[in-house]
Amino acid sequence: MLEDRSYMRGESFRPQGSFTILLLVLNVVVFALQEINAAYFHFPVNKYFALSREGLTQGYLWQPLTFQFLHGGGLHLIFNLMGIYMFGRIVEERLGRAAFLKLYFLSGIMGGLVQATLGALLPGHFGMSVVGASAGVYGLIAAFSVLEPQGVILLMFVLPVRAKYFSLIAAGIALFYIFVPSDSGGIAHAAHLGGLVTGYAYLRWGMMAESFLLERRLRLRPRARPRELMKVNSPKASLWQRPKRAEPDDLPPAEFISREVDPILDKISAQGIQSLTPRERQILEAARAKMEKR
Repeated sequence: MLEDRSYMRGESFRPQGSFTILLLVLNVVVFALQEINAAYFHFPVNKYFALSREGLTQGYLWQPLTFQFLHGGGLHLIFNLMGIYMFGRIVEERLGRAAFLKLYFLSGIMGGLVQATLGALLPGHFGMSVVGASAGVYGLIAAFSVLEPQGVILLMFVLPVRAKYFSLIAAGIALFYIFVPSDSGGIAHAAHLGGLVTGYAYLRWGMMAESFLLERRLRLRPRARPRELMKVNSPKASLWQRPKRAEPDDLPPAEFISREVDPILDKISAQGIQSLTPRERQILEAARAKMEKR
């Protein structure tokens, strides 16, 4: 059984806490610190940690990450927490923790950079500093629409819409306000669109590219020489002594790849990365970890 093997029992593959919940907690904690600072200390948090064209030009290169944990008010925070919770749980369960975090933060970073780029080109409309987890949330929406295209999302919490159409509606709204800028609301529509496109691209092509690179590394790795068996004379085994069974991990590396990993890579090529089961993802992660240790 696969679950009996040591690479399926390793520390990396034991049941662990949800990163979706961790993101929720971090956002709440940071917002609480924001409010405490605003009431007592008045440190210029936005200057150093919100994302802005000026901050990037001054060398604050951490802003594409830190702006995702700041929020412009309680309502802003609540909407983003709802998005992370609703979409994050399903995306994390389907993709695994590592891919979930890559998708979330990459969507947030790229969405923020799209907004900052437009801020440099059109500072009158896009020059404001950006805060919030919305770009990452939009990446999760895109991933959800690919993984569960027939899933139902309540538009404005009232109108049920299929996930594949919901992401198109979200993209259309963002595009409209990019070309028809509005000063009301202070919403970073370019960041939303950047996060949405990045989430879709990562799920469609980014994860496929990672699996392709893993496949190349596995295929090109020198094969281990087969072990030679030596005959030795041994005393007759005792009647009560059971014969020792070979451990599943005794499979030669080449046989492990052909038996366990190759069928998964073939499935990715035929059906896409999103078709993998949690167990198949664990085997791939185990193979990737083994390759990184060599």
